[in-house]
Amino acid sequence: MEGMGYVYMVLAAASWALIGPVSRVVLERGLAPVEVAFWRALIGGALFAGHALALRQNIPRRSELGGAALFGLVGVALFYLSYQLAVLHGGAALASVLLYTAPAWVVLGSLLVLRQPAGTFQVGLVLLTLMGVLLLAWPQGGFRVSPAGVAWGLASGLTYAIYYIYGKLQFHRFAPTALFAVALPVGALGLLPWVRFTAKDAVSWLSLGVLALISTYFAYWLYSLGLRRLPATRAALVATLEPVLASLLAFIWWGERFSATGYLGAALVVLAVVLAALEPALSRRRSGSRP
Repeated sequence: MEGMGYVYMVLAAASWALIGPVSRVVLERGLAPVEVAFWRALIGGALFAGHALALRQNIPRRSELGGAALFGLVGVALFYLSYQLAVLHGGAALASVLLYTAPAWVVLGSLLVLRQPAGTFQVGLVLLTLMGVLLLAWPQGGFRVSPAGVAWGLASGLTYAIYYIYGKLQFHRFAPTALFAVALPVGALGLLPWVRFTAKDAVSWLSLGVLALISTYFAYWLYSLGLRRLPATRAALVATLEPVLASLLAFIWWGERFSATGYLGAALVVLAVVLAALEPALSRRRSGSRP
């Protein structure tokens, strides 16, 4: 059961890893990041709606729509927007590091909301992951730190963490596809005031389609399957493979290489994920060795 959870989360991370390289294609063709996020949420929501209707899954009733709509505003609109503002005010490297404070927020949310305290081992893995992402994203000239960049970056990490807490609370009550069929279009509407639409050619539309289909529809669906089988903190740790895989894609497509610290950071992230997967077996071994 848990083994498939890791498979689903790794596949979700690989799907999210396409966001950077594919977004680079559309950004170079003149689209603003917020417009890319808008189309990604809108088309992704339509795909989930089609999925839910095809399987005759019930969309949450009117009395239950509030939670899904709020998740759309916070977990989609605010998450997408805060990350773009973090990049604008603090640079892509700092924004990436602060985004992946999410596992730490998940540990806190698991304690306060899910009543699932993290052990010392899990906290250590979160710190190892944070160190790995920090080294992975470390720019040559150092980080460009500004109060606004830090604030928006932490907001992006917090709103990203909400995916894991909200999922644990709701995925046993509603089909994830039905929830995303509501949340993503609401998130798109929340982004609409900041969108400045531009003309798009076939390559732009194709790239937006890839982002919506693979990095949104398939990624969120796989993530929901993984989260059903794994504790929230462990799932969030596995998802931190995304920046490692994104850097690997950047190397394959554009020949971009890690710095020495980048290789170390990637190794630390992979090590944390492997240890997270081995944690149940290690816990059983420790319990079995006690007199």
